[in-house]
Amino acid sequence: MSSWLLRGVVMSIVHIAARIILGVVVINAPLSSPIGRWLSVIAVILVALIWGGLDGIRDARAHPDPDDYEDLTIRWLKVGVFAAVVSCLVCWILGTFWLNGVGQAAFWIEMTAGVSFITLITYLPAFFGVSGGRFFVRRDQRKAELAAEEAAEAQTQQLATA
Repeated sequence: MSSWLLRGVVMSIVHIAARIILGVVVINAPLSSPIGRWLSVIAVILVALIWGGLDGIRDARAHPDPDDYEDLTIRWLKVGVFAAVVSCLVCWILGTFWLNGVGQAAFWIEMTAGVSFITLITYLPAFFGVSGGRFFVRRDQRKAELAAEEAAEAQTQQLATA
């Protein structure tokens, strides 16, 4: 299973679980539904952000030169589109035939607006996570290089004075 497909399946499951839990909250506690909506969106965003950050850290450690980084942008775009299509289709089927509260939007609305929104809330946080992960690793690498240069310079000065 390719890396984007694995991420896409997991993100689909996260989206489907968030929508099912949100549906249960909307049915059982309708006054709490705005809080439930925010919490479900935040949970999905955090999963994508953290996973993207871990990808960025792993990629930056594997490739010290930024020119050699993998193309995680396209990987996470594929993940976002896959997760969006699968989760919107599954949630539309669940909402139409089985669960109340998951959403009863028309099929084409779900497959256009829903897919667009889910692609964005998967791709953008993952993209920022990748960038942040790479930034932190590069910062640590620059600090280590600077410390090594200072140690070498101090050793050279010590040898010159001796």
